[in-house]
Amino acid sequence: MIEILNNMPDGVAGFAAKGRVTRKDYEDVLIPKMLELLDAHKTVRCYYELGPEFSGMDPGAAWEDFKLGIEHLTRWERLAIVTDVEWIRMTLNIFRFLMPGELRLFATSNAAQARNWIAEANAGANPAL
Repeated sequence: MIEILNNMPDGVAGFAAKGRVTRKDYEDVLIPKMLELLDAHKTVRCYYELGPEFSGMDPGAAWEDFKLGIEHLTRWERLAIVTDVEWIRMTLNIFRFLMPGELRLFATSNAAQARNWIAEANAGANPAL
């Protein structure tokens, strides 16, 4: 499941993945929140936490994640991924060159640092379209 994290600055979406993430989680939670932000801002930032409760992602969820990223490729300003899951870290490092914005990986022990980074310097200062 995916939970929306509250108390994020304007222009920043925050999510936490727990248990097994499915395509339905993306369709019902993550995508609507991201589209809401994309409608309101020229660029967006995303904080995504995959902590110890995260147990995996269905192929359909991975596809929805990929589609959302590609469809709005130039609109991602920053992406903070907080995880100790090695396959996610390796995959993101392999494909990081595709990201036009900044992508940083943080260990779960550095979640506070990730939140500070995603919010610093102009977060949410992008004018509406």
